[in-house]
Amino acid sequence: MPDFKFNIFARDKESYARAGEIITPQGIIKTPAFIPVGTKASVKSLNRRQLEEIGVQCFFVNTYHLYLQPGEESVKKLGGLHQFINWQKPLMTDSGGFQIFSQARNNKFGGVKAKVGEEETLCRIDEEGVSFKSFKDGSTHRFTPEKSIEIQKKLEADIILAFDECTYYPATHEYAKKAMERTHQWAQRCLKIPLGPKQSLYGIVQGSTFKDLREESAEFIASLPFQGLAIGGVSVGESKKQMVKVLDWVVPLLPERKPRHLLGVGEIDDIFQLAERGIDSFDCVMPTRLGRMGQLLTKDPLKKKFSFQITKSIYKEDKRPIEEECGCYTCQNHSRAYLNHLFRSNELLAYTLATYHNLWFVERLMEEIRTSITKGTFLKLKKEWLNN
Repeated sequence: MPDFKFNIFARDKESYARAGEIITPQGIIKTPAFIPVGTKASVKSLNRRQLEEIGVQCFFVNTYHLYLQPGEESVKKLGGLHQFINWQKPLMTDSGGFQIFSQARNNKFGGVKAKVGEEETLCRIDEEGVSFKSFKDGSTHRFTPEKSIEIQKKLEADIILAFDECTYYPATHEYAKKAMERTHQWAQRCLKIPLGPKQSLYGIVQGSTFKDLREESAEFIASLPFQGLAIGGVSVGESKKQMVKVLDWVVPLLPERKPRHLLGVGEIDDIFQLAERGIDSFDCVMPTRLGRMGQLLTKDPLKKKFSFQITKSIYKEDKRPIEEECGCYTCQNHSRAYLNHLFRSNELLAYTLATYHNLWFVERLMEEIRTSITKGTFLKLKKEWLNN
């Protein structure tokens, strides 16, 4: 099996955009790459064959949720995630940290309140780790950096993430600094845990929306022997302008020869901003979640809109596909009228057909972006899409 490698094939001359490939023992990820989210080891409403038809190269699985159900030991006994899912391409897992803090806000079972950023949440954080209550049954659990890595080892994902504290927005500079320093300490502890023979570990840059903290975190995490680097703590309430500023501060400080992953961002206009700033991969629930809501992705050449709501009555007798030139299964076989009917009738097939199209749309966009970087036309493509 080949070791984890990252190759860069082309760089845009007018931006940080670059095209390459991440080589893992389970397969190759062409970059820049969109990584769909499969929270509970499933990209909602789609099966493996459909994901392969769409061209999904890798998807993102949630450590926190799989730890709670069915449990990492069960997944290990069943041969690891690849065998459990029957997916023979790369998989990523997160550390579980983001979910611990986010689930604590809405946990009906209560728990020990602790300050995270500027608000109280139902979890307890200390220098060693985090204690929290399950959102499923109220049982008490504890994650440490060591525990997170051990869970991800047993899940046997190809790319795993270091345990971090995701600082919520808005946070004071004082708290963001404490959280960043804790993340740095935890990163060093994660590196001490031996990984599985086919696994690679990404470190995570934190620091909220503060320039000095982001730069400090980028330099520190970049100095450690991670195989790749992720940028966390964005898409948690800050504006898009603030998110872009974070990338402008961080990316120039990251090593050229390691892949860069951005956590939790991926709307259509965001994608061009990320690629332009040298992000190699990113994950987001946007295409799948919008699909289940009846929001279908499309490029309107006149209005420069990227989605429309299929449940509106104007589509009740619309014989057109979602997009005239789209090659996806949904557009080749079904009309807007049919999707309108499925959603208004609460038919489960609606989720499958809409999600299939939305992921196809994003994967074709990523192909266009990779080709444009290779040809030196990336900014031209960006202008065509965003009408700058």
